[in-house]
Parts: sequence; structure tokens; C-alpha cells
Amino acid sequence: MNDPEKQKQLTLELLQAIEQRDDISQRHLAQEMGIALGLANSYLKRCVKKGWIKISTAPANRYLYYLTPTGFAEKAQLTAEFLSTSLALFREAGDAYTQLFQTCLDQEHIEVSLLGVSDLTEIAYLRSLDAKVSVRSIYDPVSDRENLFGIPINDSCSNIASVVVVTAMSQAFELIEEVRRARPDIVILVPDFLRNLNINTANPDVAESVAKQAISQ
Repeated sequence: MNDPEKQKQLTLELLQAIEQRDDISQRHLAQEMGIALGLANSYLKRCVKKGWIKISTAPANRYLYYLTPTGFAEKAQLTAEFLSTSLALFREAGDAYTQLFQTCLDQEHIEVSLLGVSDLTEIAYLRSLDAKVSVRSIYDPVSDRENLFGIPINDSCSNIASVVVVTAMSQAFELIEEVRRARPDIVILVPDFLRNLNINTANPDVAESVAKQAISQ
């Protein structure tokens, strides 16, 4: 996610938090937004300056925050933008996984594992059913779930197939590096659209090389 998109997302989160609770403290606001207190204060001041939020004083040196009519309108606009973006991303993701699974079938790989639990995992699984590719397991060492659609979620690489399809939306390439260290024989497939997301990776060169990797016998 680029900087303008991140700014819009944080603004939306701030407006939503204030709509739900007008007596929220700036510290709790920062926690809900997942950012530093100073940055939350900066976003709050910006919204006040734009006329989206009004502040009033309350007893015990507290402040109350209210969305103005223009604040409600801005929140609605940002919500619509993010819903549109999300739907477009999910459609793109579905098409990308269909193409990857077709590549697997073309190379006579009918069994795969998925890497990472996220919204993409469900999309990939549903597209695997259409493609008649069998998902053996899901590897995610930090997931608190035991299975998804009856497919086991493992915290080790011991039961993953020889072909792994990436479905993680965060820390994806850290997971890829873990798998490559543990099972260097495995082919890892990354859909192209994931390279356009803001995926945190400690090694961009590895990320790029893995993303370009083609399935092989």
C-alpha cells in the first residue's frame, strides 16, 4: 500500500473510531489505529483542520470528539473507495490463483499446499476446487486455527506438498524464506498481484526471485 492509500486508511480508521466512541482518548485511538501516539495526534489535528471532527471539553480534563456532517460524508466516501478496491483485489486474486492452478495441472502437479492464512487462503481454496487441484495442507506457524475447510493448518514444513502456493498477505516472504530453508526442493509459486502489495520482507531480492519462479518438474 503506497503512502496516499495508507493515509486514507488511517483517516478512515480514525473517523470510524470516533463515530463509535466520542470519549475515546488519543492513546486508545492510537492503539486502535496501530500507530504511535504522536502520529494519531497529527491525524486528529488534520481532521479537525479539514472540518471533519469537532472537539468539546468534558469534566476531568477530558475531550469529546464528534464527526461533523462533512466528516460523515468523508467517512462514507473513504469506505466506498476501500470496498471498491477490496472487491477488485479479490477478483484479481481469484483469476491469478486460477491461472496458477492451471499451470500446476499442465505440469501434472495435482496436489499443492498453501502458504499463509488470510482472506486469500479462502479465495485460493475455492479456485482450487474449480481447477480440480487438491490442497493437502496449509503452512502457517503463527495461526491459532487447526484447520480451514477441513484442511489441516500446520506449524511445520514436514507435511507440505512439493508445490506451495503463497496465500499470505503479510510477512509472506519471511514465510517463503522459512520454507526454502527447511525444504529447498519445494517449488514456491507467488501470484503476480502480491508483488504490488506492501508485503514486509527483509530480503527484496529473494522476494523478486521467488515471485518470478516458474513451476518445474
